[in-house]
Amino acid sequence: MTEEHIPWTAEYAEHLLPVFGTPAAELDHGQGAWVYDVDGRRYLDFLAGIAVSALGHAHPALVRAIAEQAARVIHVSNLFTSPAQIGLAEDLLRIAGDPEGGRVFFCNSGTEANEGAFKIARAHEHDGGGSRILALDHAFHGRTMGALSVTWKERLRERFEPLAADVEFIPATVAALEAAMDDEVAAVFLEPIQGEAGVLPLPEGFLEAARRLTREHDALMIVDEVQTGMGRTGTWFAFQRAGVMPDVFTLAKGLGGGVPIGATVTTGRASGILHAGDHGSTFGGNPLATSAGRAVIGAIESEHLLDNVARRSAELRELLAGLPLAADVRGQGLLLGVRLERSVAPRLVTAALAAGLIINAPDEQTIRLAPPLVIGEPEVAEFGERWTAACRSLDRQSDDTERQDA
Repeated sequence: MTEEHIPWTAEYAEHLLPVFGTPAAELDHGQGAWVYDVDGRRYLDFLAGIAVSALGHAHPALVRAIAEQAARVIHVSNLFTSPAQIGLAEDLLRIAGDPEGGRVFFCNSGTEANEGAFKIARAHEHDGGGSRILALDHAFHGRTMGALSVTWKERLRERFEPLAADVEFIPATVAALEAAMDDEVAAVFLEPIQGEAGVLPLPEGFLEAARRLTREHDALMIVDEVQTGMGRTGTWFAFQRAGVMPDVFTLAKGLGGGVPIGATVTTGRASGILHAGDHGSTFGGNPLATSAGRAVIGAIESEHLLDNVARRSAELRELLAGLPLAADVRGQGLLLGVRLERSVAPRLVTAALAAGLIINAPDEQTIRLAPPLVIGEPEVAEFGERWTAACRSLDRQSDDTERQDA
């Protein structure tokens, strides 16, 4: 008698906490913009692990950097440092424009990067910098207790209250920010594009107004670049498009190309707020992750991927204008939100997966696209074909449902 095969869905449900629901597939390996499941089925990845796999999958430079560093040393703790850690800090400050007094704290994820920024805000508050913290309606900054405090959605917050601070949420308008600002504000948290809220860019002039107002009131401007950073919008960081420099900005996702790493970057006065022992991370800035980060930056530069982001973004926008269900497109670079003609986004995601296309629905009427920065014209064209196939499948399902109801 052969042993009964247990589906991977059952094994997952039995052994992992149910915080993510049931995964859509069991993926095994990838190459470029393509991933393959355990049965060998191929999918065009237009989500990149939610804006993480900036270089796609199995990029030679990233694979080589990880392998070479793993053969030398993976971990040294923060009692020591490494050439990779110092080098990545220098790289990040260089591509940020060498801000005055720039410093970097490395951690392991976006929520940890924002947790560090939150502690900087609280320390600034403690040092006399005001007692109020502002964040924006629809903000998402993470799920740890500090980052969750500046995350807007009540459904995510309510079971864990009281949180680390009473944060005030305001509409993402210049007028609302001007009305809320006074000398009691310690910090303002914001995302240049609110990805989890449906890829919602801040209105024109908001970043410039936030920079002006925070300076006037001795508050910190903290910019969450976890999803928008590392070239995703066509510049290294989205705040650069507005010509401003935050006091603090946070990174993760694309920084390691898939290797877990985050960074809290401080500039000017913000670099002197935390002192020895105020914050830390056992794994933060380990040689393996920082070597991966250096490889990502090196590949983006040597392969001119910022230029590629601009070209592919324009092609995708033009293509989407003629695709079924696509009403309009918002976002920047290769972080795009497609508003659908009907509220069928979750169903379209399922149909797209069946058609071999990975996309995401942050809400009922929006599809989020965040493909690898390395995509070319063939992948853009293939995206159009698979999107169209998914829409046709969705229409057939609707027709079948209507016939059954008749």
